Amino acid sequence: MDKTLQWLKEITEAPGISGFEDKIKELLVKKLDGKAELSTDKIGSVIFKKNGAKSGPKIMLASHMDEIGFMVKNVTKDGYLKFLTIGGWWEQVMLGQRVTVMTSKGAIPGVVGSKPPHILTPDERKKVVQKKDMYIDIGATDENEAKKTFGVRPGDAVVPYSEFTVMANEKLLMAKAWDNRVGCAIMADVLEAMNSELHPNTVYGVGTVQEEVGLRGATTSAGAVDPDLAFAVDTCVAGDTPGVSEDQAPAKLGKGIAITFYDASMIPHTKLRDFVINLAEENNIPYQLAFTEGGGTDAGRIHVHAKGVPSLVLSIPTRYIHSHNSIIHRDDYDAAVRLLVTIMKKLDFQKYEELLR
Repeated sequence: MDKTLQWLKEITEAPGISGFEDKIKELLVKKLDGKAELSTDKIGSVIFKKNGAKSGPKIMLASHMDEIGFMVKNVTKDGYLKFLTIGGWWEQVMLGQRVTVMTSKGAIPGVVGSKPPHILTPDERKKVVQKKDMYIDIGATDENEAKKTFGVRPGDAVVPYSEFTVMANEKLLMAKAWDNRVGCAIMADVLEAMNSELHPNTVYGVGTVQEEVGLRGATTSAGAVDPDLAFAVDTCVAGDTPGVSEDQAPAKLGKGIAITFYDASMIPHTKLRDFVINLAEENNIPYQLAFTEGGGTDAGRIHVHAKGVPSLVLSIPTRYIHSHNSIIHRDDYDAAVRLLVTIMKKLDFQKYEELLR
């Protein structure tokens, strides 16, 4: 396993649901130690500043650290955990999946359960089990053991369990939390690359918090950075699986970084979009155009900060987003790093002023 794969394994397997992103922050701080100036906003987003050769525009690379997960709501008398969903979950991908409960006494395993189909009526079997009818089984004999012995209490974070896996096609990588640990990993790689590249601007790499529950860290970190330009580095739905048509999700694994021309939270700055497309073509960096009709990214908040921030979303096509196991393509990851490094080298104040005309 090469250095990049080791990095991706570490950052995807780490726990970090919305509001509990500290472990991801620690990994980013460790990776970028001594390579960028460190600061934070007041709700947990981490900001890495990399000065360039000139005092050009302030460019914000935003990647959210949080993953979707659950939170303990209460413990039943029989020792089962009822839970809240943190972020967008679809019931059909939840049942029977392993989770990790982050208790005051350490991490403990569990599994999402419900009434078994063997004892359901024929009509009940045809219906999707609702979240409210599910629970988490941690193997406790009763409420007292769950709380006193295992250390579970309401408000504890519950994280999907999945091991990072290189698939039979070694370019395909399966893990939990690609949304959006892949963006965090790309952001960190770009800032590392800036150590050996001249760039005429100030780059801010930002790991934002609580994107999955309302783009909250994007709002506060944009206030801290006050950027001139912004790029959200995130994931998008891969449309290369059975039953998905081109007009639902055009992006495909292995075809390059996806440049988003529309999502539900933002119509990107068209001159910035075209500038990035031209750079990709001039430098033979594989890219594809994508849209997202439902959902948005941190750029949805950043682009309306203060007087407005020209913004664009660059996404990694990802299969099975918002589940325990999602898949990306290594080539798309590499293309994203190459394109962002190229953008940072070209975006000076002259180009910035041209984009605003």
